[in-house]
Formats: sequence, C-alpha cells, structure tokens
Amino acid sequence: MSVIEELTTELAKLPGIGRKTATRLTYHLLKQPAVAVTRLARTIDAVVERVRPCTVCGNLSETEPCVICADGRRDSTLICVVEEASDIGAIERSGEYRGRYHVLGGRLSPLDGVGPEDLRIGALEARLADGTGVREVILATNPSMEGEVTATYVRGLLETCGVRVTRIALGLPMGGELEYADGVTIARALAARREMGDG
Repeated sequence: MSVIEELTTELAKLPGIGRKTATRLTYHLLKQPAVAVTRLARTIDAVVERVRPCTVCGNLSETEPCVICADGRRDSTLICVVEEASDIGAIERSGEYRGRYHVLGGRLSPLDGVGPEDLRIGALEARLADGTGVREVILATNPSMEGEVTATYVRGLLETCGVRVTRIALGLPMGGELEYADGVTIARALAARREMGDG
C-alpha cells in the first residue's frame, strides 16, 4: 500500500469522512506547502501527547483539573451529565449554564457491547457521595434511543443519592447530537429541563 493510500485509509476512519472525502483531503494536503502539513502533523502529535481526560469530570484538557473544574465561579452544586467531552462545548456555547460537568464517555448500547461498567457512572456516584453538596444533576444525554436508555439508567441509580435529577427538555430532535445543535436550542432545552419520572 502506498503512503497516499495509507493516508486516505486513515482519514476515512474519521467520523463523517467517507472514502471519497478522505481522498479529496489527501490530495488537498499534498498540494499544501510542506510547512503547513508539518504544522498540522505537529499539532496532532501535541494533542495526543498533552490532552488527557480530567480526573474530576472526564472533560478533555491539557490541565489537571480542567479549566471548568478549576473555575471557582462555577456552581459546584450543579452537575450536567453528558455523553462525550465534545458535548460540553455545545452547552458552553449556549451561554446559559454555569455549573460543572460529568462526562460518561459514551452511552449504553447493549448491541454494541457497551454496558454500565464501560461508562464513568461509578465516578459520578463517587462525586455525589464525596460530600461536596451537589443539589441537582442534569441529564443531558443525546435525544436518541441509547441516550434515553442511559438517562433512565443513571436516574435510577441516583434516586437514593438525595439529589434532584432532571432531564434537559427535548427541543432537540430525536436522533440528534448535542455537538451539532445551535446555542439557542441548547439554552432553551436547559431552561426547560424537567424532573425525570417513570412516565
């Protein structure tokens, strides 16, 4: 396999990138000045070397703890639970949320072999049990079947923790992803969050 084919194959593994787009990207990179491509390669290397999950919330960060966990102005009594670190950026863009986060690292999906032990649910329970005074947990998993199952499962676990558990309002389309929602939609979903009930 040539290096061109190898690069195309690697790019095609990225989410949302098919073989045709990967080929276009490969040839685009080949047309760029060597300095620009080298800078891109160095940046990718730096991300791999320096970015790690925050040990408190699971957000991806160069610092420990991440800047959100370290920010004393944020409301530490409020935790917003998201599937992936990329969802934090979407919620932050809404400008409406000033609490802390907890990244699960995915969603329950038995068909894909993802169970509760594969997510950071135990770490969330530990955060609630550490006596820091969390009063509300907002479940902001994606509005998909797996996201709903995950939210329901987490709610069930937290019922005995003595905290209010709410779910973001689903002004987000079913099957949509938080990462791609606009800030206004996310802000409205956060403002209209509701108690999670059995019905």
